[in-house]
Amino acid sequence: MKVILSQDVPKVGRKNEVKDVSDGYARNFLLAKGLAKPATEAALKQAEALQAELAKQAEEDLKAQEEVATQIDGQEFEMMVKADGTGKLYGSITPIKIAKFLKDKGFNVAKKNIKTVEPIKTLGEHEIVLELDHGLEAKVKLIINEQVGEGKEDAGDLE
Repeated sequence: MKVILSQDVPKVGRKNEVKDVSDGYARNFLLAKGLAKPATEAALKQAEALQAELAKQAEEDLKAQEEVATQIDGQEFEMMVKADGTGKLYGSITPIKIAKFLKDKGFNVAKKNIKTVEPIKTLGEHEIVLELDHGLEAKVKLIINEQVGEGKEDAGDLE
């Protein structure tokens, strides 16, 4: 029996795919749990149109991710943070803080795309790998400098 999957089903297929499964599996499991719907003529046409639209959206997303990757790859960013006299930071710099910092600089990068071995806890230069969607990768250099004095938080943000 041909069915159109309503959502991802492990070991069967992904959402909106047309699959040929046994009649009993379709009736007793997929259709009963709302995981699929019968593949009628009208439903097949609707699924094809949806697949074409999803492919178009994926292509647009790929172009946007490529643009972000080319703009950010190889750039250096200076971040001013509070540290003690020995070069240790009072707090650590995590992917969440890096994502917020990059967003403030005009680059929309999700925290899940920032790959660091462990949180940054020292001053100096650190290379950050950004693993963007669609298998794209970019590298940026994050220079961590000590924030000097009160009220001078933005002193080093000029590039």
